[in-house]
Amino acid sequence: MPQDRRLNPAELPQLNLPPCRLSISDDADGVRRVLDPLRGRRVALTPEEWVRQHFVAWMIDHLDYPKSMMANEVAIHFNGMSRRCDTVVYSRRGLMPLMIVEYKAPGITVSQKTFDQIVRYNSVLRARWLVVSNGLSHYIARIDYERGRVIFLESMPTREELMSQER
Repeated sequence: MPQDRRLNPAELPQLNLPPCRLSISDDADGVRRVLDPLRGRRVALTPEEWVRQHFVAWMIDHLDYPKSMMANEVAIHFNGMSRRCDTVVYSRRGLMPLMIVEYKAPGITVSQKTFDQIVRYNSVLRARWLVVSNGLSHYIARIDYERGRVIFLESMPTREELMSQER
């Protein structure tokens, strides 16, 4: 008997994020998929994707971040290798990355390895805001390039704070 490859959202943990409406469906091949509004297509519903979709919905619906300034799975090149940033928020003109968000599944503890990963990505993009979340814990940092400091914050920047960091 083939293994059921469908992830049941009811079995996923409640996140430390506002509830959101997700468009979830099953493909003919038995894979449960969720509509990613930033990529404009259905993607496999994994625990990490569960976090990503809730976090993106929070940024759009509650923090008023413009959907048009956001992208998921952004390709970058680091040390000759291709990598993908989970979510990037860009400046109004779309030319400058303002924020990088890295997601982990709820069952994965955010560790130094996770921070090392986002810092490597940021060595390419040079965003002012770095965010790491497993849906339960969120870590937000603002990079002060002028003073060479990283400032950890208690909450996400407002849309106005984010836009004021455009260089």
